[in-house]
Amino acid sequence: MGRRKIQRKNVAILDSDDDNSSVTSSSIVCSDQMSVSGTEEVEFNKESLVDEAIDALFEKRGSTREKALEVINAAFNFNLQCQFVENKFATLLHQCLNCIKKGSSKEISLASRTIGLLALTVGPGVHAQEILEESITPLSQAFNSGSESSKIISLLNCLAVITFVGANGPEEIEKSMQIMWQIIHPKLGSNVIAIKPSAPIITTAVSSWSFLLTTMDGWRPSPKLWQESVTYLSSLLDNDDRSLRIAAGEALSLIFEMGSLEKFVAETKGYIDSSALEGNKTKDRFSHIQGLKGKILNQARDLSVEAGGKGSSKKDLNNQRNMFRDVLEFFEYGYPPETTMKIGGVALQTLTWSQLIQLNFLKRFLGGGFAKHMQESEFLQNVFGFTPKRRNLVGYDHISSTEKRMYKSPNSVVNKARTQQLNKQRMLSEGRNIGHFANCVGYED
Repeated sequence: MGRRKIQRKNVAILDSDDDNSSVTSSSIVCSDQMSVSGTEEVEFNKESLVDEAIDALFEKRGSTREKALEVINAAFNFNLQCQFVENKFATLLHQCLNCIKKGSSKEISLASRTIGLLALTVGPGVHAQEILEESITPLSQAFNSGSESSKIISLLNCLAVITFVGANGPEEIEKSMQIMWQIIHPKLGSNVIAIKPSAPIITTAVSSWSFLLTTMDGWRPSPKLWQESVTYLSSLLDNDDRSLRIAAGEALSLIFEMGSLEKFVAETKGYIDSSALEGNKTKDRFSHIQGLKGKILNQARDLSVEAGGKGSSKKDLNNQRNMFRDVLEFFEYGYPPETTMKIGGVALQTLTWSQLIQLNFLKRFLGGGFAKHMQESEFLQNVFGFTPKRRNLVGYDHISSTEKRMYKSPNSVVNKARTQQLNKQRMLSEGRNIGHFANCVGYED
């Protein structure tokens, strides 16, 4: 059976009044290589609005801080300059952390997203390391402050991104992965989420855990930990939620691709041969892992041909079938799925499960800003080995549809903020004019 190439399209989610969409569809771009004539006013207003939004993060009213975070996230989607972030780095980070410590669920979601975008903006280095070090404790505490799904999902995405960019060694990555695993498979006495999490939360936790596992090449956890991880992920393939089954299938495929399970099986078998003391205990573990491999293959085979039931989404069903066909082909023949998507006329390809998991995670996190981020972020270009076309925009007609909607639509967050700013300035101006008129009348008398 030959390799199958799958062409997949990036789906942009833009300018929605829905709270969840506003939390998951922004992105940032850092570049001084693209210029757009006729947008000086937009650029000036953008920086002015972001300055005011950062100042508004100091306000006591939570709704004011929420609106400010929405403006900041929206501005990050429109070519926010790295120098601007550099100048405001400490202020923005610490105010977002304050929002996470004392804000509503919506505010926590927005602030955690801003921190993730900030990490992607500054890229690997001292600032990204500081973001991770300063954020890990507030994020861990926020997991315990309530189980509202959108908040927990945003916190997981934030933790994954800031660890991906800022971790300084496998120990820091493993610490974040342990937090995620406690959410995936909470145990008695765990300090993370006392109640059983919902399927969307577990799905995000598994995807975030897998995303960080892609960076852990050569990681050698204990055999007991591998057995626990594979066993529980295999059980998730029987879950009623399709998205969760897909996330678990991707995680298991990644473990097989890294060779971790095969190494574990080989080491366990070698230990059986060389040690007479352990006896049946080690043999039982080896037999259990061998049985798990067979079980996973059968589960993947069943899910790749599952029939749709009443009320099931055809799109979700097709996604599941296609993904588990890829899993089955990989388990049986060793061929990972190959995918291609076009960004600015240039192909971005993935050739491994590791690359595909990274791509899918970042597409979900960046939403409609993913393509622009890939074109302008040197960090992500290095992650995927992607070289974009360099171009010089010369007119408004060449601005992307995302940018047009973000800054030209009267219903966009940025335009609403700009209208409020102009109204405020108009009221102040009118107040000064009335005062001046009154003074003139008094002088004439």
